Amino acid sequence: MPNLPPLAAIRAFEAAGRLENFSRAAEELGMTQAAVSYQVRQLEDRLGRALFVREKGRVRLSETGQRLLPAVRAAFASMGDAFAAIGDDEADILTISAAVTFGGTWLSARIGRFQLRYPDLAVRLSMSNDYVDFDASNVDVAIRIGPGGWPGLRADFLFRSHVTPICSPAFRDANRIAAPVDLLRVERLAPNDGWWAGWLAEAGVDVAPPPRRGVELDSQLQEASAVQGGYGVALMTPLLWRAELDSGRMVQPFDTLYQPGGANWLVYREGRSRVRKIERFREWLREEMEKDRPLLPEALWEPLP
Repeated sequence: MPNLPPLAAIRAFEAAGRLENFSRAAEELGMTQAAVSYQVRQLEDRLGRALFVREKGRVRLSETGQRLLPAVRAAFASMGDAFAAIGDDEADILTISAAVTFGGTWLSARIGRFQLRYPDLAVRLSMSNDYVDFDASNVDVAIRIGPGGWPGLRADFLFRSHVTPICSPAFRDANRIAAPVDLLRVERLAPNDGWWAGWLAEAGVDVAPPPRRGVELDSQLQEASAVQGGYGVALMTPLLWRAELDSGRMVQPFDTLYQPGGANWLVYREGRSRVRKIERFREWLREEMEKDRPLLPEALWEPLP
């Protein structure tokens, strides 16, 4: 590759551009600040363009530098993936990031099966509704909710997002909930959420829910606690609450399911699809999902267009 600049110069530019600080880049690379500055200057001379705007006491990326940095970072990430696929970095630990509700319900209840099947692999599970940055973390796979199609990532479809009203049996009976329209007069969690209007319309209620004050919580895990405590009815995903529904701790008064858009996906970097621990987890997850297939209408298992 005769047109490729020296790797040392590219590494110096990537670190300096990411940090926008030559001194910190030098510390990260184990070089002197002068060496970093020299490597960057060599690269600029080769390109015939400035990569940084040098101001008193600081530097910042020029327009050319801003265009070049994402491609350089992606190239380094791709090289890292290639070596990881061969050496399987942290081969004995699978790090998973999952959306809070999915991770705290469905996945937590089953992840022990995966570890028993692959006792040589340890599992590290973190839960957050924020999208993980694969370039800035050691996360191997993530369970995301969204439309899919994230650049640089492979997204394997799991199931479509769906919700339905769920409450405690005592709340249902005390409020005599027998028809969807009855939900307009009872305590609803997040009562002004547009999903309520969507579900009610799907259930054949032609009256829009009037605005009202109410309790709004951050996740279905919190809503489940409120629901089981007898406070109101919440829009929840029944697939994630089968144990509670089967035991009778919570009830689903109506069969109607509302699809607010988006889906659940298994996400990982494109270049790491053949890393053993990711392959094994992908296969296991697909098997577990297949067990739940009879629980939902077939349309919810069909990938989004």
